[in-house]
Amino acid sequence: MSSAGTKRAAGPEAARLLRLATTASVATACILIVVKLIAFLLTDSVSVLSTLVDSLLDAAASIINLIAVRHALVPADREHRFGHGKAEPLAALGQAAFITGSAVFLIIEASQRFVSPRSLMNGDIGIAVMVFSILATMALVMLQRYVIRRTGSLAIKADSLHYVGDILVNAAVIVALVLTAQFGWRYIDPIFGLAIAAYILFNAWQISAGAMDMLMDRELPEDERARIREIALAHSSVKGLHDLRTRASGQQIFIQGHIEMDGALSLLKAHAIADEVEDELRQAFPGAEVILHQDPYGVEEERARFA
Repeated sequence: MSSAGTKRAAGPEAARLLRLATTASVATACILIVVKLIAFLLTDSVSVLSTLVDSLLDAAASIINLIAVRHALVPADREHRFGHGKAEPLAALGQAAFITGSAVFLIIEASQRFVSPRSLMNGDIGIAVMVFSILATMALVMLQRYVIRRTGSLAIKADSLHYVGDILVNAAVIVALVLTAQFGWRYIDPIFGLAIAAYILFNAWQISAGAMDMLMDRELPEDERARIREIALAHSSVKGLHDLRTRASGQQIFIQGHIEMDGALSLLKAHAIADEVEDELRQAFPGAEVILHQDPYGVEEERARFA
């Protein structure tokens, strides 16, 4: 995930960047909540309300993300030998439930505006607040993308994608406020509110799907599995690879498999070859936990046919 010219951070440096990104996300969301609340009280716009709700979700999501990322960074211990990475998807499921409830509230509020439409007040203030929100969010996204390049964090990447969507939502609200102010189209405001609620629900579904994949130990994407096979089989002494199993837990990746080698090799030599292949895989997948079992080539055994 890192760019060609950017060295990937690891260890304490990666932890520092992740903490910086999550803290900046929480701070940005809290600032936007304050300014959007003021804007909503002055304009009575359901579109502005929708972005306020979205910012409340951002704050909740960012706080959950901050706690989950910090907990996921805790090294493996006696009770958690595989680490604490699944704190991220567990937190994400709670986040998705909260997002869904807020979207339903927004749908109810927008629907009421269809029955009893209201004229907007102080539209210029609402537009100014949306412009400020876009600029603040763009600054946060730039920081997040830098952290993603340095760490490859999936949690920060998901958070960044959500904030990119917020930029588009804020831009849409500006359009709604301008159309309402210039042409008096009172129904534009609740229409945009409903559209944003639909967008929020879509995000909740995506978050839930990603969290369930991680909790259910879904395999890594096929292109990454193909890369693992390519690296293992590139070693001159490795004649085959089977029973490849992969999964992710937060930022931690786990790779397991059986490599096939000449049966005449000594155990010491076979062990050394396995170590070399494991090192190659760790270089390609920094921080991954790799376990390779050594099998003699050509020996038939019961194998999982899907791997």
